Amino acid sequence: MCVPSLARTRQRRYDRRHTACADRMTVMAASTEVEEVLRVTPVFRKLSPQDLRTIAQAATLRRYEKGQVIFEQDTPSDAFYTIASGRVKIFKMLASGKDLILEVFGTGDPLGAVAAYDGRPFPASAVALEDTACVVIPRPTFFRLLEDHPSLVRGLMLGLTIRLVELTNRMAELSGSRIEPRFARLFLKLAGEMGRAERGGTFIPLALSRQELADMTGTTIETAIRIMSRWSKEETVRTEKDGFVLLDRGTLEATAQL
Repeated sequence: MCVPSLARTRQRRYDRRHTACADRMTVMAASTEVEEVLRVTPVFRKLSPQDLRTIAQAATLRRYEKGQVIFEQDTPSDAFYTIASGRVKIFKMLASGKDLILEVFGTGDPLGAVAAYDGRPFPASAVALEDTACVVIPRPTFFRLLEDHPSLVRGLMLGLTIRLVELTNRMAELSGSRIEPRFARLFLKLAGEMGRAERGGTFIPLALSRQELADMTGTTIETAIRIMSRWSKEETVRTEKDGFVLLDRGTLEATAQL
């Protein structure tokens, strides 16, 4: 019979204590990171430090690479998502098999809040347009937050109401307006949300393929290619590897009114 030496026994005890301590430190570090993200996220930043700490202990910070699916249309909504960094496109698959991009969301925007609240499957899909991090709160915890923090409810409802109005206006535009003015309004909207003065115009730091532009404006990729090619030659909008540069805002504003 082999009897473990006292030294080996002590070593195993030390290893178990060391592993447990390391695990606790990892959890604490993750919780602290989530708390820091929550503190600067518009939906949560007005909560007390203790409430932020409580949420951070229940939430997780998930990271997604560019092109990675965050959630898919018609799958169960088991959590509430808030974008901590990056950009996400929300799109719906139509009966024709085409994708329609409904919106592009950025830092601080909630994802899937209505589905999480109502317990319904996600009505659309979400995919990271760039490397993205999301704070993810399980649905039961999300409900407790709403019950305990009326101000959080008001903030979410205000944000969701604005989104509903935007979506209603967008669907009306896609069903009735001409295609080129849709492109102009899209670029003016993106410029207003994230544009910055550089590169000889207004730079939009969001790389979108011609197919994605077509999906966002409800048209075909051939039409998107034709419009963007002409705008490039006319020095209205220049496509770059990491985004777009608006060179002639006046022409876009005039086109948007057609």
